[in-house]
Amino acid sequence: MVNTFNSPNYHTSTASVMANTQDLPPTYDAAVTSEVHSSGPFVPAGTGDVKDVKVPMPTPDANASSPGAGPTPFSPPSMPPTTVYNYVNPVTHEVVTSLLPPDHPRMVCLQQGHDPHSKFGFLDVLSDLEIRGLISQVSSPESLRKAIKQRQVVYLGVDPTAKYLHVGHLLPLLCLFHFQVRGHGIIPLIGGATGLVGDPSGRNTERPLSEASIVANNVEHLASGLNRFFEGAVQYASKRLAASTRTISPPEIQNNLNWFRNMGLLDVQIRLNSQQGISFTEFTYQLLQAYDFYTLHKDHSCTIQLGGSDQWGNILAGIDLINKLNPDVASDGSHIDKVFGITMPLLTTPSGEKFGKSAGNAVALDDSITSVFDFYQFFLRVPDSHVGQYLKMFTLLPVAEIEDVLCQHQQNPEARAAQRLLSTEVTELVHGEEAVSRAQAATKVLYERDLAEVKATDIIMALKGDPRLQFCEESELLDAPVAKLAGRYKLVVSNCE
Repeated sequence: MVNTFNSPNYHTSTASVMANTQDLPPTYDAAVTSEVHSSGPFVPAGTGDVKDVKVPMPTPDANASSPGAGPTPFSPPSMPPTTVYNYVNPVTHEVVTSLLPPDHPRMVCLQQGHDPHSKFGFLDVLSDLEIRGLISQVSSPESLRKAIKQRQVVYLGVDPTAKYLHVGHLLPLLCLFHFQVRGHGIIPLIGGATGLVGDPSGRNTERPLSEASIVANNVEHLASGLNRFFEGAVQYASKRLAASTRTISPPEIQNNLNWFRNMGLLDVQIRLNSQQGISFTEFTYQLLQAYDFYTLHKDHSCTIQLGGSDQWGNILAGIDLINKLNPDVASDGSHIDKVFGITMPLLTTPSGEKFGKSAGNAVALDDSITSVFDFYQFFLRVPDSHVGQYLKMFTLLPVAEIEDVLCQHQQNPEARAAQRLLSTEVTELVHGEEAVSRAQAATKVLYERDLAEVKATDIIMALKGDPRLQFCEESELLDAPVAKLAGRYKLVVSNCE
């Protein structure tokens, strides 16, 4: 079977398309049928190099017809010989023919496993995450690729050290969302129990213990924030992905305090300060997280755990626990992989620090903490060295489209087209389309116009809803300097600032 890309001289039948979607999760059906030509990673035909075939293109015969043969491919008359590139799918052995050379951005994506014509992007969620730079480590990757052809349940832990989500959460949340839009079930798990202990992973200092009331309040706010994020993400995706005939399953938010509450494990903290003490082998945070995976696997059929790269050891502990308590062996005695772990890279500052509340550099996804304008500006100010990576990580734009934008950006970096696209996409993902318009208006008023020409009404409209927009009486402006007014209205910490 031969399918074609980027050429007016070929066409693809619906039957060919349908043949490649039968093993995909249900949500794929409508998303793939009309646009995806083939599946799986592609490599050039032959021994690994592109196979160049010199062929004279056919001249159409207006009187020629063949019943049932379909539309006659068209090419301009008297066309000189053309180089045709053949690519082979190593999974299905399907041949893909294109007139574009292998170094073309779209064909580069295709050879890496990406379908440059599909709005949905990848047929294989694991390949999608890999090419976007969203994967650090995967346990049993070959078994996982087979497993995700069927619906799986995926979970991600969220630490309740704060009551809001921040940019550091975006990568794992988007990774989870990639599974959700492909029809898999997702469980965001808030660590109401483990949050009382504190996770030492990836830290140079010990995390302070949290009071139960603070953690409970954080859990409640995080649950609301997670619901808002996934509701907004579905709206964002609906404008960028092919329509699905099935409803995406909503996230099943869980709190691990529900199964640890009556186990007495949390009381063990008292022994840390007692004369008797407790050994490291008796109790660790890792054991609690491992039991989370076991419980979700047993009670919710969860098979995949996501986490940051600093969680790899904890994830493997969960996999080992499940395999020991419920071993699954094939008829030949070999081990069967039934649960898997995936880690993502940690988003860091230029100095290498993690983004987060405890690091003091958090950019919140909650507009009551970080304004939409500041959120938009954060991504607008991303340096050229990171903008390409962020576009792949933080958006659902096809990688081929991102490559095209980056090519244009390199020709005129002063226009910051890539940064504008990034800030627009991520702000809409998190805050919605209307918020993007407000942020863009504020940016234009404050940075792209002569302030001498800006009217008060322009500023009021652009900064509507921003807590830094304060109103005062005209008499106050006449009686006190602006610096003192800024302190009076809490726009600065003190008058000295």
